[in-house]
Amino acid sequence: MRFIISLIIALIWATPQMDAASAKAKDLPIKSKRLRKESSEMLRVDTIYLTDTIVLTQAPEALIIKIDSSYLLDDTLLNPLSYIDSSIDSLYMEWRDAGLLKTHEHCIEMPDNQDIPDEVFLQRIAALPNVIPCSYNKIVRRFIEMYLYQRPGQVSNMLAMSDYYFPIFEEVLERHQLPLELKYLPVIESGLNPNAVSKMGAAGLWQFMYSTGKMYGLQINSLTDERRDPVKSTEAAAKFLKSLYDMFGDWNLAIAAYNCGPGNVRKAIARSGYSKDFWKIYYHLPRETRSYVPIFIAANYVMVYHAEHGICPAEVEFPLVCDTFMIEENMHFKQIATVCDIPMNDIKKLNPHFRSEIAHGSEKTAGVLYLPSQYTTRFIQWQDSIPNYKKKELLNDKLTAKPYNPYRANGEAVVYRVRSGDNLYNIARKYGVSVSKIKSWNNLKSDMLQIGQRLIIY
Repeated sequence: MRFIISLIIALIWATPQMDAASAKAKDLPIKSKRLRKESSEMLRVDTIYLTDTIVLTQAPEALIIKIDSSYLLDDTLLNPLSYIDSSIDSLYMEWRDAGLLKTHEHCIEMPDNQDIPDEVFLQRIAALPNVIPCSYNKIVRRFIEMYLYQRPGQVSNMLAMSDYYFPIFEEVLERHQLPLELKYLPVIESGLNPNAVSKMGAAGLWQFMYSTGKMYGLQINSLTDERRDPVKSTEAAAKFLKSLYDMFGDWNLAIAAYNCGPGNVRKAIARSGYSKDFWKIYYHLPRETRSYVPIFIAANYVMVYHAEHGICPAEVEFPLVCDTFMIEENMHFKQIATVCDIPMNDIKKLNPHFRSEIAHGSEKTAGVLYLPSQYTTRFIQWQDSIPNYKKKELLNDKLTAKPYNPYRANGEAVVYRVRSGDNLYNIARKYGVSVSKIKSWNNLKSDMLQIGQRLIIY
């Protein structure tokens, strides 16, 4: 008798639960699909079952969609635009004003139809070649729509910059055996703007705080901030992300910890009953971090499927092939630009980690200078001479007094361009130096000169 009473009570309790689950399933904007059972057998069903895992795959005969309960999650207080720092646009605006960045209006026009079915987003996210699990829900959709309909210009700009930065990110991530989709973190951290600085003082593409940057070996002083160096900051970010993954064993939690710190993630895990599922600890995380994984998924989506929404890359004058030089002496950007005849804008764009337009290096700690590859030979030829060109004026370094010469700029080094009829003897006599010194300063093997050739004279 007790068994029958217990059974009746259980049925009475279960009925509304089943009805509620059925109602939720009916609300899902997904029509009849094929769902794989635990065996390999395929059955047609009229609802989508909610499971504890996300499985989105394409079968030969039909689409298989398994979604987890996070699909039903929503955050009605969420304002996606509040998570975008307006300072991200500063670099792009400067480049646009200087004519270095051109965004075509037809590439960022608002589409007529913004009511895209959820099935479309689900299928496209499922097709992403990612190791990191990418869920889809209303929160993720809001961030996708924010990029597509409210920030298409930013997406266009980031697509242009990704041609330069993504190969750098991918090379470092591959070397550290990390998921390549982590390259999208700087998209949400800095908008691929190496000069981005947050309200909290985080700087660079990967938005390192001062203490974290120093912890991972980045040089930060009055002349150099390697948080802005695309290569060195990516190396530091890879090490940091790897340590976070080793700590939590889950990439979504590691990404959340990158934003708010491992301590806050541990607290959220404890408050949730020690769940290791990001979506189950969602409301236990700091508000800003709750949206960090959704916006990461959205960035994945828009950077891959931009063309399907009518967004194309902006045009940017950015050197894509560069060489790296180790420098052990300070050089002003104007010295490099003048002596080597390299456009000043190219030097600035490739070296945001140097402050005050001074490439900083010493014998103890060499600096890293990036230059377009077409100027490699020229820089190697003049590297020893560059620091002495207008040294007092540009580097504020006092020089030893020298005899006055009307042809020299205040006794400083000058760049002389060879003219028709010039020879080493006449040039040496004009500047009060010896022929052997001119040859030594300029690495000349013979006395032969060419019209237009540049000579450094101290």
